[in-house]
Amino acid sequence: MHFTGRHDLTNAQWAKLELLLPVGSKPGRPPVRTKRHLIDGIRWRTRAGAPWRDVPERYVAP
Repeated sequence: MHFTGRHDLTNAQWAKLELLLPVGSKPGRPPVRTKRHLIDGIRWRTRAGAPWRDVPERYVAP
């Protein structure tokens, strides 16, 4: 489940960005989080200037 934060990508922003990301499947386990969730977490960390260990739980894989 993806909880939208105040500064997360909007649907319109994601639609534009998603077209630029590589598509394909790798062998192995399916991903726990979506690419959108991963990018929102990276953007949060970059914007906050915080270390990875301080990234909020909503962006961390269970």
